[in-house]
This record gives sequence, structure tokens and C-alpha cells, in this order.
Amino acid sequence: MNRGSMNNSHQLYIGIMSGTSMDGADAVLIRMNGMQWQAAEAHAFIPYSYQLKQSLLNLQNISENELHKSMILAQELSSLYAETVHTLLKETGIPAHEITAIGCHGQTVRHAPESAYSIQLANLSQLAEQTGIFTIGDFRSRDLAAGGQGAPLVPAFHEAVFKSNQETRVVLNLGGIANISVLPADSRAFGFDTGPGNMLMDAWVDSIWQQAYDANGEKAAQGAILPDLLTKLLAHPYFQLPPPKSTGRELFSLNWLRTFLSGHENPHNVLRTLVEYTAQSTASAIAQSAPDARQVYVGGGGIRNTLLVNTLQTCLQPHNITLHSTAELNLDPQWLEAAAFGWLAACWINRTPGNPHHATGARKPCILGAGYYA
Repeated sequence: MNRGSMNNSHQLYIGIMSGTSMDGADAVLIRMNGMQWQAAEAHAFIPYSYQLKQSLLNLQNISENELHKSMILAQELSSLYAETVHTLLKETGIPAHEITAIGCHGQTVRHAPESAYSIQLANLSQLAEQTGIFTIGDFRSRDLAAGGQGAPLVPAFHEAVFKSNQETRVVLNLGGIANISVLPADSRAFGFDTGPGNMLMDAWVDSIWQQAYDANGEKAAQGAILPDLLTKLLAHPYFQLPPPKSTGRELFSLNWLRTFLSGHENPHNVLRTLVEYTAQSTASAIAQSAPDARQVYVGGGGIRNTLLVNTLQTCLQPHNITLHSTAELNLDPQWLEAAAFGWLAACWINRTPGNPHHATGARKPCILGAGYYA
């Protein structure tokens, strides 16, 4: 283990995150003083190639030779993660031996809490070898073993960094899946996946226009909402489940969406409806779970979709809730998720439980992850 920084009052960690959107790998450098958050200081991002993304998406479906494909992809991903770390260290001028640990989430390809497993691809030994930095990963398994959903893992991080003693705050991550952390002023944080974030929109844009996403919601803005389709989508039973709950591509897939389509719809109208779908389902979850909240702080890739953010603000307006970027709380919205896994690495190093068990449904607090020496 790189213990050089452990002798100082401050320690440096790198969090690596590749989310459900499968657009690439983010690495964020954070500074901690024991378990006291100091700052997020730098960021690097390397996009997935089109082929890598398609190979990962193919693993969402049962196919031949899955085990071999998974292991090869884990190796490819870990080389990309290592490249992201090297880029970050080069840009900051920090040598690897000054990093206490890497916290690597890996790439989710199956999330099945009902069967007590969640698969995030990463070869953690390889990542430790290629970076020369002690590496921690497999953060979800311990919570699942204790009866939890293995998700969401970020409410404890949000509580540590964003909580106010004066007001209830909500932190919304608009990733492939949308999830919220509710931070009451006088009680413990909790959170859950609200449903689709960018995932269905991105899948639709890729299938129709062969583009990774709808920049600023420009294509969706050319369409109109299809009320019947929206009603059918909002009737998904997931929205009626009480928390703790989590979800992924297994429920909200492009194939599932197509079961509601005739094939003759204007594709811009479908996309506009999907924007409304994400906004309404997210706003409803916020209003029901945090009725006294007035501020929602947003991070994740969805914050770049102007139409989505404006639609969400419209949906929240009747509840007297306003949207803000997490940048107003001194954390760049694009850094939000990766920073959380740097923080979870600090939890492991400091033997501190990192699972918000009251949010995941686990029976007890657990120290999350497994460590690999460089």
C-alpha cells in the first residue's frame, strides 16, 4: 500500500466511475483528512470507443461465452481506467506514490438485487499493477451480502459533504439512472433510484440517429409529448415500490420501450416524451420522499441537457422546489459520482462503514470493498 501520504494530515485518493450511460471513465482526485472531506481537486475523462460501449451493452442480454467476454472486457476497461489515472497524475504533477488508494466502481453490466448480486466489471489486480497504487473495488457485494440492494451507495457521501443543519436538501444524480439522496437537517440521509435518467433517451438517440446522446436536448425540442405513451411508461410498477429500491437497464431497456411503440411514431416525439418521462418520474419521487425540501442540487451528465433540466424545473415548480448545480456546493456536477468512490476508498482505509444501510436496506453498516496491493 502507498502509505507515504498516510503520515501526513491530508491524504489523496482517486475515485474512478463509469456509469450506466457507458460514455467513458471519470477519475477525480480528492483530498481527505482522515474521514473529514477537504476538496475535489482535479478530474480526467476518457471516453469509451463505440465498440467498447456496444460490447458492454451486449452483455446486458444473455448470450454465448459470456464469462470469457466479461473477463476480456474487464481487462480492457481496467487498462482504460489506468490510462485515466495516468492522465490525471500527469495533469496535476502528482507522483503515484502520493496517492493513498484508488476507489474503482467498475462498469455495471448486471444489477440484480432480487438475486443478491450486482456485477461491475473491473480487473482490480490489473489496475493496481498498471498504476502502482493500492486499489479498492467491488463496493456493492458486502451490502448485498447483508441483505441490502447494493445501491444507492452515494447517500452517505452526500451526507458527509453536502448536509445542512438548517434545511432538508436533495442531491440528484442525473446519470443513466436517476437517483436521489435526501439529506434531512435533523435525521439520517436516505436515497434510492428514481428510475431512468439519460439511459432511455441515449439508447433511443443511438438507435435512430447513431449518436451517443442528444446534445442540449436539441432533437427532443423538435418533438411533442405523446400523452398515451407517457401514461403507459409512467405506469411501470417500479414507481410504486417503496424504498429501498434500485434499478438499471434490466427494467428500463430499449426493447422494453419498443413494446409500447407501433413503429410509426415520429422519433422526435418519442424522444421528447422520454425527456418528460425522466423529468416527471424524478420530480414525483422528490416531492413524495422530501416534501419539505426546497433545494435540489443536480450532478451527473444529464445536467448538460438543457431541455431536461428545464423540464424538471417545471415539474418541480408546483412543489416550490428550485434546481441548483452541485457546483454551488463546491463540487463540479461532472465530478460527483467519481468523487464518491474516492471517498468510499477513504472509508475502507479508515475502517469506516460506507454503506448507507438505512437507504440500501442492509441489516447493518458495513465496510465496503476489497483491496489489492500494487
